[in-house]
Amino acid sequence: MVEKKKALRRCCICMQHFEKTELLRVLKTPEGDVVLDKSLKKNGRGAYVCKNAACLQKARKSRRLETSLKCAVGEDVYLALEKMANEG
Repeated sequence: MVEKKKALRRCCICMQHFEKTELLRVLKTPEGDVVLDKSLKKNGRGAYVCKNAACLQKARKSRRLETSLKCAVGEDVYLALEKMANEG
């Protein structure tokens, strides 16, 4: 039996590849809202961030998420990212 390939995605901050399930997805919806996508399947422009604390701090400082999503990212999104990363 052939093993199914695992979906790899790249963290937009540290540029390392991880399995899709190991990353957090930030999504810009078609309406222009920026939200966290826990299902990893919602429609819109997405950016992936690893759960590393240093990477999350760098995301906030460098504003690289805003560049990837092509819109402003609010402080509440960064706080939600940190909360999700700490949960596991």
